[in-house]
Amino acid sequence: MFSNKKEEPAPHRPAEPVPAARPATPASSSHAPAPPAETARRGERATIGPSIFIKGDLTGDEDLVIEGRVEGKVDLKQNNVTVGKNGRVKADIHGRVVTVEGEVDGNVYAHEQAVLRQAGAIRGNISAPRVVLEDGSRFKGSIDMETKETARPGAQGAGPAPAPSPAKPPEATAAQAAAG
Repeated sequence: MFSNKKEEPAPHRPAEPVPAARPATPASSSHAPAPPAETARRGERATIGPSIFIKGDLTGDEDLVIEGRVEGKVDLKQNNVTVGKNGRVKADIHGRVVTVEGEVDGNVYAHEQAVLRQAGAIRGNISAPRVVLEDGSRFKGSIDMETKETARPGAQGAGPAPAPSPAKPPEATAAQAAAG
């Protein structure tokens, strides 16, 4: 009987280390120096709900999902901005990656990529090094995909090829080649 009682706690022992293992996981992730704070900040995402209307400038240090209405300016240059299916924005949007599933009346400035989803609409200009316009999306404006490197004044190869000099017409060059 005593041996049976000693064996009964054995099944309970595996259950005890399981809760002990749970605290060990967060502790192991907290051993890393600064990245957990960065990861937490990058993982944060604010949402403007469908019943919210904001008039003014939005700034912050976290990703933003807009499902409501915004008028003014959205300035989250280092973060992702998503205009959800219910989102209606009358503002210029500055973000790292800007994704539009709803409607935007304003310019979109994305530092990495601008994405216009199938149900989305933009009435304004897009400036981003990478642009995705899905089939069925609505867009009216212009797209500038120049990167900062090619947009610098004096950068070579960014513009059209220079026109030939009018001093030497093509016929004269051909005649000179035949004579020489």
